[in-house]
Amino acid sequence: MQKLEVFGAKKLRGQIKISGSKNASLPILASTILSNKKIFLYNLPKVKDIETMLILLESLGSKIKKKKDKIIIDNSKQKKTFASYSLVKTMRAGILVLGPLLAKFGKAKVSSPGGCSIGVRPIDIHLKALSKLGAKFKMSEGYVIASAPKGLKGSKIHFPKISVGATENLIIASCFAKGTTTLSNCAIEPEIEDLVKFLKSMGCNIKWIAKRKLKIIGIKDVKESKYSVMFDRIEAGTYLIAAAITQGNIKIYNIVPKIIKTEIDILRKIGATIKVKKNLVHIIGSKKIIKANIKTAPYPGFPTDLQAQMMVLLCKANKKSLIIEDIFENRFMHAAELNRMGAKIFIKGNKAIVNGNIDFAPAELMATDLRASVSLILAALCAKGRSIINRIYHLDRGYESIEKKLEKVGAKIRRLN
Repeated sequence: MQKLEVFGAKKLRGQIKISGSKNASLPILASTILSNKKIFLYNLPKVKDIETMLILLESLGSKIKKKKDKIIIDNSKQKKTFASYSLVKTMRAGILVLGPLLAKFGKAKVSSPGGCSIGVRPIDIHLKALSKLGAKFKMSEGYVIASAPKGLKGSKIHFPKISVGATENLIIASCFAKGTTTLSNCAIEPEIEDLVKFLKSMGCNIKWIAKRKLKIIGIKDVKESKYSVMFDRIEAGTYLIAAAITQGNIKIYNIVPKIIKTEIDILRKIGATIKVKKNLVHIIGSKKIIKANIKTAPYPGFPTDLQAQMMVLLCKANKKSLIIEDIFENRFMHAAELNRMGAKIFIKGNKAIVNGNIDFAPAELMATDLRASVSLILAALCAKGRSIINRIYHLDRGYESIEKKLEKVGAKIRRLN
């Protein structure tokens, strides 16, 4: 099993190019099921979750060609409607094939995604919303068996709570539903806007009619499309925090800075100097890190996917900080590993009290999930000495060439077999 070896206490300096967004690519890939034409996708990140989604599409009958700068998907002979547990279990986004399969074929058998280390993966919001489009469901041996023999029909749907996955599934499914669908209380993450832009590039009739409300008029077929996926805002935020925590001097490029305004504003408040240009953010970390109280929230709030990384940074703050995790119920597991490195973090329910003025000590560590694994790298980068991080297969799910990108800005890090 592979590990990462990290030698810390170096200021990071240089430039980092941000890859395409994993969280935008996954629903876009799922939505290509709607098409019988060729789809050309650019800027997909080379990470494990994307590989898994491509394998899932191939298992459904998609023909996929990988070229240097793009992936070509041909669904002209795609007719299968069974998504197996072996593929869906490894990533939350696997359930996103349910909507397009129902919309295109009127039936689907998709494994329920089950649980993961950061919490359960409830799909009741997905199913209740799809049922309002006319779908019927039953559960059998861990699979969702769905049918809509007369096709999906447009409806008015109000999500009981903001859900990124349910919003994505219903947007995709509604594109082929007969008549008009309105979706309200939608998630408005940039990755959802990217999905909408992609679907519109295929000819789908989608329009935002209010901040969290979409109107979708169903169509019968889509056209060929060429589309470049947005940048990964979580990767960008991770490297900005890496610069802040190491008192570094880094330029992050290939991004749209206004999309990560919340993160930039918080990093400025804790003491980092940040200059913003058209597609670039230049950050210089400060010796003095100012405490902050942070609450994760749906976009445009602070993202749960950066909570672990920010916790590491707040361990270096001048005073005690508070983090409230309002998205996932079990997303503080990295705290125990950080405490083994000398942190003083106390967990009370969904709250983490983070004591500042910590000098991290090197240690051998165990990653528990994707974002927890990268938080351990950040802690190791500012610990004086050698740290080993195990279970880095979590890391490979969502960060493209992380050790190579960090090496280019001066980190001493390498992968061990």
